[in-house]
Amino acid sequence: MLERHQRETGWADRAVRRRGARALQRQLDYQEHKAAAFAGHEDEMVQGNFVRAQQIRKLLDEVRPFDENDRVLEVGSGAHGLVFGFGTKFGVGIDPLAVGYKRLFPKLQSNANTAAAIGEELPFADAAFGVVLSDNVIDHAERPLAIVPELIRVLKPGGVLYFTVNVHHPLYNFASNLHGAWNAIGIKVELSAFADHTIHLTEDRISAAFVGQPLDIISQRSTVDETRSIQRSARAFDPDSLLKKLFLRMRCLSLLQKERKFWRYVCLSRRSNHSSILTHISC
Repeated sequence: MLERHQRETGWADRAVRRRGARALQRQLDYQEHKAAAFAGHEDEMVQGNFVRAQQIRKLLDEVRPFDENDRVLEVGSGAHGLVFGFGTKFGVGIDPLAVGYKRLFPKLQSNANTAAAIGEELPFADAAFGVVLSDNVIDHAERPLAIVPELIRVLKPGGVLYFTVNVHHPLYNFASNLHGAWNAIGIKVELSAFADHTIHLTEDRISAAFVGQPLDIISQRSTVDETRSIQRSARAFDPDSLLKKLFLRMRCLSLLQKERKFWRYVCLSRRSNHSSILTHISC
């Protein structure tokens, strides 16, 4: 037991925890600035959230018609997640910063129940929800890939999982790890391109996380072309923008040499007693 404790509290583990805590703090700081900017105009945020959430709900409805009694869980509901605009009777949002977000955006957050918890250890029984949402959040977590099996564990047989995440060129994640290492040893130089996330996943790595899971793909679409077009036309005047533009361009060159496996919407249906997943992977 002591040996295990020592392994889990080693320098590398502590560095990972610090990076995760810092990413959360940066996210909370960002949302505090946003709340100040929207002071007196939260209705606009509520409306925008509702429109986007209903677009996703319509997409899921085409896969499996919604029942008004469906229990919906959003893992990483953040300040303005999908669950707040889904219009469901039983919507729950899980986020480690849930208390802070409820303080910052009380009107929007009142549209669903929220609880402060992490996606790596969901406080729910197996098969508790008919719909599970994870909308581009796992790369902010301390142990991102540990969230995937938890999403599936709490999903009912025949349920739907909507999952999205950004993917990057492998060199981008290498540079991100260097950024994390120099901060861990005390060189406090933060670039938001790296510091806002704990990991920068590649397509292969996130795809591998779903291998062997009891899920079948129903549909998929990609946003790579749109993202590539935007990044190529964007002007880059600072290190963060230059990094994003450089690594995206390198990644897009590699796209010409392989099949289009970048997903936007992927719906996986569980075979007999299994569930569904609707996935969006973009760069």
